[in-house]
Amino acid sequence: MLAPNLTPFEDDGRIAETLYVEHAKRLLDEGCAGLIPFGTTGEAASVGNDERIRMLDRLVEAGIPASRLMPGTGLTSLLDTVRLTRHAVEAGCLGVLVLPPFYYKAVSDDGLFAYFARLIEDVGEGALRIVLYHIPQVAGVGLSVPLVRRLREAFPETVVGIKDSSGDWANTSALLEIEGLSVYPGTELLMPQALAAGSPGCITATANVNAAALARLAQLIYDDPGTVTGAFEPVRQVRLAVQQHPPISALKAILAHRTGDDRWRNARPPLVPLSNDQRAALERRSC
Repeated sequence: MLAPNLTPFEDDGRIAETLYVEHAKRLLDEGCAGLIPFGTTGEAASVGNDERIRMLDRLVEAGIPASRLMPGTGLTSLLDTVRLTRHAVEAGCLGVLVLPPFYYKAVSDDGLFAYFARLIEDVGEGALRIVLYHIPQVAGVGLSVPLVRRLREAFPETVVGIKDSSGDWANTSALLEIEGLSVYPGTELLMPQALAAGSPGCITATANVNAAALARLAQLIYDDPGTVTGAFEPVRQVRLAVQQHPPISALKAILAHRTGDDRWRNARPPLVPLSNDQRAALERRSC
């Protein structure tokens, strides 16, 4: 199970760098196999490229193995995606999580294939490992199963996986049929059937507040499937509670409540903190 780690901000909007590193270490200590710095949950779209590079360096300098980091690098600009991706490879990261270019809508599979092919060519590193990122309800641009299969067949050493955040089990199941592709559902609600069908794990936002329970659930699925139901229900309830609110602000509210550090409530516009009523309702269900 991997966590797309949240990004805390100071009251003036700067990244709370020490808190960011502390949170990353805590997630690994609580059972996360790896981290996704600057994925959707990390407010990547609101964070500048120089900030992303700096914070990836901070994580590695703080002693977090780069081999447990898979930063999000997908941007609408191919040149910017190449820059972030090359930096991650040079840092020794496990891989990169790459969105499709998401500004232009109704683009063809040929156009998307050309984007990823050019990315791989321009980075020019044999160590590059790409996990594709399918979240069409947010990005507005998805990665079809035929396109994913085409990319996997064209670049078998580089395109190694996909995070499927569609929430559609039929889509996840179809992706699991692509030979050699590691498929990570983007919600723990699909984790039992996904792991049973050959998925190596899950990439879920709620790992930021529920890592230990999720790690235990994953282990049970592998070791003792008959006992999964009891472990799955509390995990499911946390997920459902968070989904009742804007998820990033909800997760930050939970961390602020648990740690007593109100900086966790801060988000960069256009995101805003939960209202007092929303926080109270969430705390009753998840804290």
